[in-house]
Amino acid sequence: MFITLGFMLLPKNGDVKPDLLILAVRPSVIHNWAGKSKMRKILLGMSTAELKLLAVELGEKEFRGKQVADWLYRQGCNKMSQMANLPVAFKTKLEEGYEAGRSLVKKTSKSKDGTFKLLLQPAYGELVETVGMPYEGRFSCCVSTQVGCPIGCAFCATGAGGFKRNLSAGEIVDQVLSVGEVAIKEKLLDGEGRVSHVVFMGMGEPLLNYDATLAAVHLLNTELKIGMRNVTLSTIGYVPGIYRLAGEDLQCTLAVSLHAADDALRRKLVPGMTRFTLQEITDACKHYFRETSRRVTFEYCLLKGVNDGKADSARLADLLKGQNCHVNLIPFNTVAESGFYPPEAIRIVDFRRVLEEAGVMVTQREQRGAGIQAACGQLRRQALST
Repeated sequence: MFITLGFMLLPKNGDVKPDLLILAVRPSVIHNWAGKSKMRKILLGMSTAELKLLAVELGEKEFRGKQVADWLYRQGCNKMSQMANLPVAFKTKLEEGYEAGRSLVKKTSKSKDGTFKLLLQPAYGELVETVGMPYEGRFSCCVSTQVGCPIGCAFCATGAGGFKRNLSAGEIVDQVLSVGEVAIKEKLLDGEGRVSHVVFMGMGEPLLNYDATLAAVHLLNTELKIGMRNVTLSTIGYVPGIYRLAGEDLQCTLAVSLHAADDALRRKLVPGMTRFTLQEITDACKHYFRETSRRVTFEYCLLKGVNDGKADSARLADLLKGQNCHVNLIPFNTVAESGFYPPEAIRIVDFRRVLEEAGVMVTQREQRGAGIQAACGQLRRQALST
């Protein structure tokens, strides 16, 4: 298994070409970058099978690796000393070269509706955002896949801060563990409850960090027992990634962020992903449906006076004509100094009506997290500016 860490450089035209710019390394060489004198490797992100192999390499029985996995993924352990059923000699070996890899919760912001956002600080020091969202009958976690984002969407707080690096699979899974722990502490989940749904819609573009994202999906399924159908992968429309994902034989949901119904406007709103036209993106989504039989969701962020008119809705309906999909309308969550605003309720109703009359299935995302800077990148941006 490999993890992508590398540093993306943007060509002069602002278009991301990650296949040339991403460095891949094995998880066993991920070091603690928080300034400790002795660098140690990270356990979180290794599967049970990999931890069994590690146990054997360190002179222990294979089942000891299963015990380590239980402590990491089921018990939320963040120190070797807490792994009570491991032999002292084995714990000592682990402590000499490894650490659990859990992050610190630096800040928690809570909303009246129960939604909360965490600002996490993993061992390397970069701040990461994740969000917990309680719903009737389920609890969802929104995870980040990158520190910052290379796409630079005009309305997004994450893009305004630039791209720093990719997250590892363990760092992605850590967000779900952290959200679950805070939810139990805040009595949003009981002691037996757990995060049931995960959406890859936080900071970053998941398909530009493909290997770590896919590894995290498998870990969430096999180690945290989150069903594949309860996982949603979001992309801004990275076409090679969509085709690649179609061949993975996964049952997760693909959500594609369009935000515009014509290429000229989309180039302005999404300057970092101009390589692919809307037609190329929707063609890739048709292929995804043919290969997986999983309906694609198209995300559309409504911006007042920019992309929320009846003509925009008509163009979107024409673009998606005949496609087995549904559109999720997202009224803009205001970001200070962005220059964008959410549309009036009547314009949202009119936009939706045009789509529905054209036979397009439409939902509208419930707005949550009022007052906690729940939009991607807002909390991290505030922390870095203070």
